[in-house]
Amino acid sequence: QVQLVESGGGLVQAGGSLTISCASSGRTLSAYTMGWFRQAPGKEREFVAAIRWNGGITYYADSVKGRFTISRDNAKNTVYLQMNSLKPEDTAVYYCAADLLGTRMTHRAEYEYWGQGTQVTVSS
Repeated sequence: QVQLVESGGGLVQAGGSLTISCASSGRTLSAYTMGWFRQAPGKEREFVAAIRWNGGITYYADSVKGRFTISRDNAKNTVYLQMNSLKPEDTAVYYCAADLLGTRMTHRAEYEYWGQGTQVTVSS
């Protein structure tokens, strides 16, 4: 069983930076494609970034490309999302997710395991 726990969310001013983390307390994450998604109030959960099991392939939503960086440390069983140049529209609950097959990394429905989310609020 994969149990994911996000951490590091908080309140930051526009233009600031924040790094959120996702760790597994159960099975190792090293075989899984990992993704970050976010959900703002009244909106659907949307793809943010994903990284292949070995870190060799990454994908980003157009809205965060050039500002966010996804990375992973398989030895620590942890995935990170570094967020720079934050904007108020980045405000959302951020969820990490794990997908064993990793065939469609940007598709929410492909991910089998989800964390509970961490709130990121960007003030203007």
